[in-house]
Amino acid sequence: MQNPFRNIPSVNELLESPPLREMVDQVSHSVVVSGVRTFLRDFRQDVQHAASEIKVPTAAELAERIAEWIVKDETPSLRPVINATGILLHTGLGRAPLAGEAIQAMSEVAAGYASVEVDLATGERSQRVLAVENLLTQITGAEAAVVTNNNAAATLLTLTALGNGREVIVSRGQLIEIGGSYRLPDVMTASGARLHEVGTTNKTRLSDYEQAIGEETAALMNVHTSNYRVVGFTEDVATAELVALGRKYKLPVIDDIGSGALFDLSKFGINDEPIAAESIKAGADAVLFSGDKLMGGPQCGIIVGKRAVISKIAKHPMMRAMRVDKLTLAALAATLRLYRDPDTVEQTIPLLALISTPIENLRLRAGRLAPQLAECKAVATAEPIEDVTYLGGGSVPTQQIKTCCVALTPSTGSVGEFAARLRNGFPAVFGRVCQDRLLLDLRTVFPHQDAKLIAAIDVDPVAPGPQVLDSTPDTGGDV
Repeated sequence: MQNPFRNIPSVNELLESPPLREMVDQVSHSVVVSGVRTFLRDFRQDVQHAASEIKVPTAAELAERIAEWIVKDETPSLRPVINATGILLHTGLGRAPLAGEAIQAMSEVAAGYASVEVDLATGERSQRVLAVENLLTQITGAEAAVVTNNNAAATLLTLTALGNGREVIVSRGQLIEIGGSYRLPDVMTASGARLHEVGTTNKTRLSDYEQAIGEETAALMNVHTSNYRVVGFTEDVATAELVALGRKYKLPVIDDIGSGALFDLSKFGINDEPIAAESIKAGADAVLFSGDKLMGGPQCGIIVGKRAVISKIAKHPMMRAMRVDKLTLAALAATLRLYRDPDTVEQTIPLLALISTPIENLRLRAGRLAPQLAECKAVATAEPIEDVTYLGGGSVPTQQIKTCCVALTPSTGSVGEFAARLRNGFPAVFGRVCQDRLLLDLRTVFPHQDAKLIAAIDVDPVAPGPQVLDSTPDTGGDV
């Protein structure tokens, strides 16, 4: 029997083939050489362990396969996408998009060195939180602030600093679980604090808290149930009431408000979301919330409150493990500055701009896009429809937001295959499948992305050959 290894082309022979010569120009010679060697090594192993004789492809065929493999290997898994799901705070797609001012601020400090922990006036070492603390205290009315890498970290750090070795009292109806196996009882255990749950799933009274207070009590905790609702025969305790009880027994009150609204969003149809400034006004000692949800900033956890309490949290050794970098601080500071102008913040914060877009605007865009998308080879039909969507990101799961979509039926294959092709395209497009159609929800698509959306869909439904990722950045735009 003929030795199949003799028919496998050499590295040099493959490098001379057109697909791989072109690939050298797209990436680099060393990457292509490494890719060819790795591919050939794996191919030889497949030949060696094959149960039957394998027909070795020609040099041209192998080169094409290697080129496709290199493109796939070189395409980053983290890349920009067009979010047409309608979910405004889509955790899988990075939650809130950043304002242009925040992006610019990050770019400026990323390009070189920055005064992260240096006092420019004295030249002495300073604290990095000072970059945002004054802004946070101005906006919320708190005495002091500290920032962690996310709100889960803020919760863990606060419980560790204030409750380690002692009890923290929480309503049984507030023992939340969010994504990634985050459970409040488990976080409590990890912090070293002991959970003392009171009340029932649907009813907790102030007397339940008071009867639970003892010598081992370190703090009282209120947790906003942002990703679920208990309705019907219910009762809970207002923050102000819990604060009054805490004052009576000289106990700090921790208020985890979750998604981090900085002003009332009810005019957008987002109701019952606690506002940081109101919690501070009610007297909470430490208020915890996210920066990348309703606030529309970078991923971070924010703790604002009484100076003595915040100082204790900031000085804890765990703080260093949870602190944020210069890029997050720059983006957060820029985002917070936008909130100082209430007349323009709804347009300068992308999340708020998307939420506040009138349904009439979305209706017009859907009507304009549908006939253009219907002309695409991959599309059989395209119809503008009205629908509802949700904020997402673990926030307000029961509150619907009106929206408009373009419903697409693929010209070939199933809707699942069509959705997969768009997810793996350039740019990647995420929609939502409903009743054998792919809905492109314009509530989460910026107007300046409409042309890119059409281009992404206007491709031959037959899988294309190797292609290079378009690295042109999407810098945002007006809604």
